[in-house]
Amino acid sequence: MDTYLDNAATSFPKPLAVPEVIYDYIVNNGATSGCGSYEKAILADGLVYQTRKKLAKLFNHHDPKTVVFTSSVTESLNLALQGILKPGDHVVTSSLEHNAVWRCLKTLERDRGINISVVPATATGETAVKDVAAAITPDTKMIVFTHASNVLGTIQPIGEIGALARKKDILFLVDAAQTAGVVPIDIQAQNIDLLAFTGHKSLLGPMGTGGLIVNCATDIHPLISGGTGGDSAYEYQPDYYPNHLEAGTMNVSGIIGLGAALDFLEAEGLDTIRHKEDNLMNYALEALRDVSGIELYGPQDSSKTVGVIAFNLQGHVPEEIAFYLDQKCQVMIRSGLHCAPSAHRLIGTVNRGTCRIGIGYFNEKTDIDTLINGLKSYLKENN
Repeated sequence: MDTYLDNAATSFPKPLAVPEVIYDYIVNNGATSGCGSYEKAILADGLVYQTRKKLAKLFNHHDPKTVVFTSSVTESLNLALQGILKPGDHVVTSSLEHNAVWRCLKTLERDRGINISVVPATATGETAVKDVAAAITPDTKMIVFTHASNVLGTIQPIGEIGALARKKDILFLVDAAQTAGVVPIDIQAQNIDLLAFTGHKSLLGPMGTGGLIVNCATDIHPLISGGTGGDSAYEYQPDYYPNHLEAGTMNVSGIIGLGAALDFLEAEGLDTIRHKEDNLMNYALEALRDVSGIELYGPQDSSKTVGVIAFNLQGHVPEEIAFYLDQKCQVMIRSGLHCAPSAHRLIGTVNRGTCRIGIGYFNEKTDIDTLINGLKSYLKENN
């Protein structure tokens, strides 16, 4: 039986209700959202709006209309960064960013003349708020931070950073790719102006779904312009939400599937999900320490991380380990830089990469046992 431990990339399996509602929509409805006035189109529109409401409730946001759907957290981050930042603007960011943030910022630095300050972090990925404060200048327009590293799993102090940003009247953008659905996020209490999320990781929804929650009055220039189903005679993109930032035919089936996943999360409860993943993290860390030549990265403390563990085996290539586990043991893990070279520079693995396991809600201790047995088998054959 296959063992899936790459939930930091995408969660698997999904709750059964997710494919069921997608299938039902495609077979029995199939209409677009926001365009037609016939019954099925109105029903599709209602289902999309219900998902907006569920997301607003999950993140304690008061206006479902400013829950903007995108195809991914990458698109959401680009929408916020490209849509807001202007020449001369200064941005403060972490040392742990995924390329979805870092490449966008570097492109804007090159093409638009923005300025970037990177806040230092410890080798375990922990950031001090005082260092964030020290990086702020009179030109700072935005602070953009990952909520948790996809390499080390380290959770960042976004509540304290949000309070600092609000005090300084600086926009605060949070990348919740690794935390939405497993770590509680309160947009109001944590002073988050812009929250970028994906649907296919811990929210347990399908790929091709994501969003940007806009909790501020800042003007955001749309990435694209086009049809919205409303005010079609108007020659420019509408200035009201969500149409302002949503153009073209929506991924209605995916959004409805995400809505079903959100129902599952609410029924299970985030505390239950977090508790199970914490227990699995602790079990995995203890078991991995028993593997000869193991090199573990990050805080190695489930209270400080999401379900991500990066590791290496001394003298061995991460890709070879991952290939062996897949081919010989039917265990699926990730290897390489995980699209986050900045985090690897912190731990000295930018030229080597690491193996990474991503623990999800549907994993069990037996999955960890299978991984450990696979690693020991690999070492027995390759030492």
